[in-house]
Amino acid sequence: MELRECKRCLLLQSGDEDNYRLVERYIAKIPEKDRTEDETYKQRLSICSDCDNLISGVCMKCGCYVEFRAAFKNKKCPDAKGKKW
Repeated sequence: MELRECKRCLLLQSGDEDNYRLVERYIAKIPEKDRTEDETYKQRLSICSDCDNLISGVCMKCGCYVEFRAAFKNKKCPDAKGKKW
């Protein structure tokens, strides 16, 4: 798949399969007790997909891949002005 710049796209949608696979491996290593439930994870990613701070899978507020940050129960949306989750 060809890599293209995509605003408001998650990693896989942007075509960045290599980084997506890397993030998947990191998420798999998160202890179950610390990992977000699947439904909550999907909701968070949906919210992030509509955010102006998302560029090619990266949150411009914190610099994290949103798929990774959203996978942690204890993480919150880093937008201090408008926390979305």
